[in-house]
Amino acid sequence: MRGDWKLSGGDECALSCYNRTNQNSAVNLAKGGMMMTKKVAIVTGASSGIGKQIAKNLNRNGMEVYAVARKVYQMNDLDDLGIHTRHLDVSDYDEIDRVVDEIAQETGRIDVLVNNAGLGVFGPAEEVNLAAGEYEFKVNVFGLMKMIQAVLPYMRQQHSGRIINMSSIDGKIYNLLGSWYVGAKYAVEGISNALRLELKPFGIDVIVIEPGAIRSAWKDTATGQMVAQAANGPYAKLARKSADFFTLSYKFASEPRVVARMVDRAAFSRRPKTRYVGGAGAKPILALHAVLPDKCFDAFLDSLNVLAQRVLNRQTAFNR
Repeated sequence: MRGDWKLSGGDECALSCYNRTNQNSAVNLAKGGMMMTKKVAIVTGASSGIGKQIAKNLNRNGMEVYAVARKVYQMNDLDDLGIHTRHLDVSDYDEIDRVVDEIAQETGRIDVLVNNAGLGVFGPAEEVNLAAGEYEFKVNVFGLMKMIQAVLPYMRQQHSGRIINMSSIDGKIYNLLGSWYVGAKYAVEGISNALRLELKPFGIDVIVIEPGAIRSAWKDTATGQMVAQAANGPYAKLARKSADFFTLSYKFASEPRVVARMVDRAAFSRRPKTRYVGGAGAKPILALHAVLPDKCFDAFLDSLNVLAQRVLNRQTAFNR
């Protein structure tokens, strides 16, 4: 195994068996001239951060990886690793059909779909432009569903496949001024639960990844837009409080490779879990949410926001 991540003993065995199967498949391919039997994975939103790390890990561990994203120019390093890159905007449903069909024609199969593409719209529900909220759901929910619709005919024909949906602990809890983002992630959770039952008869697993705080550039962009949008309005203080919480929490955020490891387990385990939770703060916060009444959890979240403001204010005063 490579040195920067580690699977459990059972998962290492599964990965070893997977690699031996691929070696045997390569022999069969050479003898019979058949279509590719090496397992094929599609990773959306693979031009940076979490998606790029997922693509690298799956490729390193023996899958034929197709990394798709809008910013193809940011994926040159993936090309150098032998990963296939394609332009794909998950809000363009016609392009989804075309790209998935092209991949299926090239490889003869689709085994793993990692629905990683997404964005975050944060701000007061009253003030967020409805078009921005609609676009959030178009990417995070409808784009995810369209990707699933596109790959399912191939997975059903194989009677095997894994759909790995990127959610968040915000799909289980909530945060200040996060109604649009939280709503989209709750939708991903519900969709995944229903699909798990729906696709089980066809040998297709549906798995959810629930990260905590992970270093990601779009979070900084989203919180900056939130503060700017609420400036001088009735929600300005709440926006500053929420932004301070994000600023402090991301000082302790985990690296994207933590999420990529969870995806590795989901992709290679013989019997994958329905959910993988990880990253800074994820497990303790979900555990608290499971036992606290709603209003107590509300108070807990508010105390975290207040604490973040105090800590950052002290740091600012100290640095003067």
